[in-house]
Amino acid sequence: METLIQDWQTQLGVLATTAYAMLLGGAIGYEREMKNRPAGFRTHMLVAGAAALLVGLTDLLSQRFSGEGYRELITLDPIRLIEAMVAAVGFLGAGTIFRNSGGSVVSGITTAASLLMVAVIGIAAGLHSHVLAVGATALTLGVLVILGWTERRFDAARATSAD
Repeated sequence: METLIQDWQTQLGVLATTAYAMLLGGAIGYEREMKNRPAGFRTHMLVAGAAALLVGLTDLLSQRFSGEGYRELITLDPIRLIEAMVAAVGFLGAGTIFRNSGGSVVSGITTAASLLMVAVIGIAAGLHSHVLAVGATALTLGVLVILGWTERRFDAARATSAD
């Protein structure tokens, strides 16, 4: 009975970490949503949550198969988890990148990069590296909001001086 309760507590802990990662991803996704980008609030939340959940599932798998009977058969490599997340997010990111019909303007690259970033933030949250997850969220929002504002301001100044 004690093992069953501990298993439920562990699963609830993974679920809480997943929700926490989704909250962090949602902060970044909200910024993308407000700029009407192809991947917004929900997408960023789901990517961050999926990354954290995969880390949690890896922990659960290692606990479940750590017994003597499985020790020789099961090898868990956490780096493979990161590789799988990066590959999956690469497909999502590719779908957010568009080239207009003229071929000279490409859009969606920043959103693709933000999806990769929320996946990594989700992995950090899943590993309980909370300072890293929150700090990376703040840095990402700084890049998207502050540098975006600065870039628009310089573009407006350049357009004014060209007239």
